[in-house]
This record gives sequence, C-alpha cells and structure tokens, in this order.
Amino acid sequence: MDYVLAALVGCFVALGVYLLLSRSLIRMLLGVVILGNGVNLLIFTAGRLTLQIAPIVPPGLDQPDGAIANPLPQALILTAIVIGFAMFSFLLVLAFRTYQTLDADNTDTMRLAEPVDAPQPPLSY
Repeated sequence: MDYVLAALVGCFVALGVYLLLSRSLIRMLLGVVILGNGVNLLIFTAGRLTLQIAPIVPPGLDQPDGAIANPLPQALILTAIVIGFAMFSFLLVLAFRTYQTLDADNTDTMRLAEPVDAPQPPLSY
C-alpha cells in the first residue's frame, strides 16, 4: 500500500508543479491546492500506515501497553488542511480581484495591462 500512495504523491506533486507553471491564474490556484494535498499525503505516508489502536493511554497507566498509532502526522495534516484552506480562500479572492481589475486571467495579458510609462525595475543590485 505504501508504494501506491508514494506513486499517488508523485502524481499529485507532478500535476501541482505542472499547473503552477501554466499562465492561467485559476490553473495556478488549482496547482497550489493539488501540491498542498500531495504534501499532506506525503506526511501521512511518512508516518507509516498501520492498523494499530488509537493513540490514547488507558486510565491508570503511564504509557501504553502495546503499539499505538503515531498522532504527530495526523496533527500536522489537520493543521496543514486548515492553513491550506485559508490560503486557497485568500488566493481565490486575490485572483478574482485581479481578474476584475485587469480583465485578464492570462499572465501574459496582465503584463500587457501595465502602464506604458511605468518605471523599469532595477536590472542589477
């Protein structure tokens, strides 16, 4: 099962990078989401997939009396899901506002929407 999930992580990361390199804002946004899901799945797979009991110590014991599941990857993934959703919401509103302002979804078209007399960026530092 680990090999299947490793292949799925590779597909998610490859698809996320491919979408991030496109010119459309919506594709870039979907690339960020898919890449984040791939990283979440990577953390989940790295925490070992086993059928063990929940990470709860029974009352009266200082430590569990057998193998338990690792709660750290689960906590990291839950935190990453919340942060990923907040980032997706922010980027979605930012992309929508950019589309309203520039009337363009393509980054090449957005570059053409810049003012003609705008100052040039520094060529070196």
